[in-house]
Amino acid sequence: MATTSDLRKGITIKLEGDLYTVVDFQHVKMGRGGAFVRTRLKNLKTGVVLERTFKAGDKIDIVHLEEKSFQYIYREGDTFYFMDMETYDQLPLSIEVVGEARNYLTENMEVNIIYADGEP
Repeated sequence: MATTSDLRKGITIKLEGDLYTVVDFQHVKMGRGGAFVRTRLKNLKTGVVLERTFKAGDKIDIVHLEEKSFQYIYREGDTFYFMDMETYDQLPLSIEVVGEARNYLTENMEVNIIYADGEP
């Protein structure tokens, strides 16, 4: 677990079960009051930007993202199959994970899949 002092633009955090990218942040120290951090966060799934204020020293969960190149192979029922371009391993993903992107997939299309802490 990290604290609010570790917040930087571009990092990804997990908040209330969703992943957010820090768009902007500002450390504020009021005269007698305690310091706080004002942030603008973009939801990675929905794209909605929200403003959130944290007290200085609040614990936050930083998520490490990794982007890998895959090739879309085929669909079988509600499962989509992708092939890792480096290892040639197949990755099955459910329709819930693929989301609206399923409407734009064509066979042999190259796509980038983002892994958050090892999960696609």
